[in-house]
This record gives sequence, C-alpha cells and structure tokens, in this order.
Amino acid sequence: MRIVVSMVLVVFIAQVSIAQVTNEIFQSFKLQERRNVSYYFPEDYTPEKKYPLVVVLDAEYLFDQVVANAKFYSRFEGMPEVIVVGIEQSKNDLRWDDCAYEEGSGLPTEKGRQFYEFLGMEIIPYLDLNYNTAPFRMFIGYDITANFGNYYLFKDRSFFSAFISISPSLAPEMENRVPERLMAMEQQIFYHLISEGGNSADNALVKQLDQNLKGIDKPTIHYSFDEYPEANEVSIVTYGLGKAWEQMFEIFKPISPKEYKEKILTSEEPVFKYLEDKYAMIEELFGFQKQVSLNDIMAIYAASRKKDDYEALKPLSELCKKQYPETMLGFFFEGEYYEELGEGKKALRTFEKAFGMQEIDFLTKELALEKIDAIKADFGY
Repeated sequence: MRIVVSMVLVVFIAQVSIAQVTNEIFQSFKLQERRNVSYYFPEDYTPEKKYPLVVVLDAEYLFDQVVANAKFYSRFEGMPEVIVVGIEQSKNDLRWDDCAYEEGSGLPTEKGRQFYEFLGMEIIPYLDLNYNTAPFRMFIGYDITANFGNYYLFKDRSFFSAFISISPSLAPEMENRVPERLMAMEQQIFYHLISEGGNSADNALVKQLDQNLKGIDKPTIHYSFDEYPEANEVSIVTYGLGKAWEQMFEIFKPISPKEYKEKILTSEEPVFKYLEDKYAMIEELFGFQKQVSLNDIMAIYAASRKKDDYEALKPLSELCKKQYPETMLGFFFEGEYYEELGEGKKALRTFEKAFGMQEIDFLTKELALEKIDAIKADFGY
C-alpha cells in the first residue's frame, strides 16, 4: 500500500499543471529588488470559497513537493484546497541574505528585516487582496529558511497559524525563544519540527528545542516532532514533508477509528460536544463552515450508543435535519431519542416521518418499519 501511495504522489509531482502554476517577477518595494515568485491555485478555484495560504521558502527545492502534497491530500485525505506561494532564493545564494541573523542577538539583519516585511507586508497582502484567502496560513522552510519562520512568532499575533520547520539551522537562543513565545501567544498555533540523522551542533539544538516544546501544556499550541535518523540533509525533505503535512490538517480530516477510540470514547464530556468543538475549531482556523461529514455523524451516533449518552441523539438529530434534510438521519435519531425517553407516541410518529425520507448509510425503510413495529408492540399501540 505504501508503494502505491508513493507512486501516486510521484505522479502528482510530475503532473503539476501549467494552468495551475504561474510564475512572475515580483517588484518588491521593501527589498528594492525583483524576485521570482511561483503560485499554485487549485484547479477548481472559485471566489465563493476560502483557501488557506501556504508560503514556501527555498521554492526551487520545496515548491513542487508542497504542491504535490496539497493536491494529493485535498483529493484523498479530506483537507481543504490551498493556495501555495513559493519564493525562489537559490540564485546568488539569496537565501543566506534573506534569512541572515546577527550572531550576537540572533535577530534578523537589516536585509532579514526587509525580507520579513516583504513576506508580511507585500506577498501576503497581495494574495489576500486578489484571492479569497482563509485566515489559516502556513510557513514552510528548510535549514536557514526554517529558522527564519520563527521570527513570525515574535509578534503578539503571528501572520502564520502553522509552521513546518525542516531541519532548521537555529539562531542563537532560538531553542528557548520559540517555546517562550508560544507560551505567551493566545492564537491557535500548529508547529511541526523535523530532524535528520547525525550528531551535528545544529541537530543538538533542534533536539533541545524539541524537549522544550514538549514541555508546553497549552490547548492552543499543537506541537509535533518527527526524527529520521536514516535521512541526510538532502533526503530529509522527502522523508518529513508528507507526514508533517498530514498532521497539520488532522483537525480537518474525518474522525478516524483511532480518534474514536482514544478521544471520543475516553472523554468524560458529552459525546456531541466533541463534534461541536471539532467543527468550531475548523471554522475558527479556516474561516468557513465545513459540512459535517456522514462519517463523523455516524461516529458520534455510535459513541452515543456505546456510552449510553442518549441525550446526544437530540442535538445530533437537529444537526442532521439541517445538513442532510432529504434523508432519514434526523428523524431516525430523534425517534431513537424519544424511544429511550419512553415517549412511545412521539417515537412512533417520528419513525413514521423517517420512513418517508431517503435511505442513507445503514438507515433503510425496512429498519424504520422494524422500529415502528417494535414500538407498537412495546407500547401496545
């Protein structure tokens, strides 16, 4: 299966359509330079939808892989479609000037500050103005450019909601500053750190950063770490990017069997609250309401039965009436709610309504009839 998935992803890399990727020379007032910039827009881009924005440095090396992951996971794994912007930096070793820092303070040099403003005050506003972008923005960098992303945590509110930091070459004190800043911030931040093999000084600092970040216990900070001892400085990008990408959009994906067992069944809170919180988080992060998937509805239904939380059936039924109004879902769940309350007449009328609706998933007219007959027998109607 892994081989098949890898082959499919390779095909995606090979088929990045010219119609979806555009390149331009961006005249930067902040940098007083002309910079090569690449953009990827989803095939079916429409102004009626909102799209998270992914900013990729070292675009010559990372852009195509990021676009391939964006296409693959949005098609198969239930994440939103995104806009990707890549900043090219290899010519004349621009990356070292763009992302340079003072050895003493660890803060950006003058050119680094200009590049910081180029991204935050020119590139991002340009895309926000011309396209329907969502509030969720991701930063992706490697080595020195990965370190540069951390400077966006130094403001009270970051331009970016998510960071993929691939084998960063950390500035002085960054292993302490990043955790301190995350502890002080109030917004939702996703931070994924990736480390390669070896015992270099950079890797030692990355491991220290990992230990410090693991010590953060704050519901708004979502930290994850992957180490690949078998990877080197070249292969680390291929090793780490796919898994990091998948974890970044975990909240958007349908409820998995693992999530069901480890989070829903073990929670002491009402079952329906888990669904409410999940979709409220999606709306907060991505700026739009996602339709509740049938998978998630069935997971909450199963959990309500498993945990004898029959009160969850009422709000679940109301949700289904709104999101799946032509189907049996809403009235069937409401019928079971009244049945558990011992209100036979209400349950009977509700199951009769369900019988007249469209079948969906395991809910069939035959099952509705069985419920109706059982209630008549139980309550003597």
